[in-house]
Amino acid sequence: MEWTILARGHPNITARHPTTLMLTTERQIGPRADCVIGVAAETGAAGLDPGLKSLLRSGATIEIFLSVGGERERILASGHSELTLSHPTDIVVRKSRYICGRTLAISADKGAADLPRRFVSRLRNPDAILEVRIRALEPLV
Repeated sequence: MEWTILARGHPNITARHPTTLMLTTERQIGPRADCVIGVAAETGAAGLDPGLKSLLRSGATIEIFLSVGGERERILASGHSELTLSHPTDIVVRKSRYICGRTLAISADKGAADLPRRFVSRLRNPDAILEVRIRALEPLV
């Protein structure tokens, strides 16, 4: 099974945060929002599909594929049984093991600052569509 979330680019996206990356349903961000990689997302953590929430709470290792303007990135991360996935506007992927209502996954192999600058430059276009696809790395038995 695979889940897709769409978001948009924004001129203030810098993607310089070393340990997190975030999507938000908010349409505007300021220049200090250095973890944000997409705005106007279709949902926050609270609105995610129940099947995806279940997968994440199982502790599964997931692949997150980011695509924008012909560029593509892959991130590996893990779910956790303590994920609440309750935030109404934000979704965060973390390199750390910190969990809050925004947290989608932990122990990620990339934060926003790890994304290639060419990829990030595409995210600065307000007309750009960021596609975020999430799936289990291996089928669950």
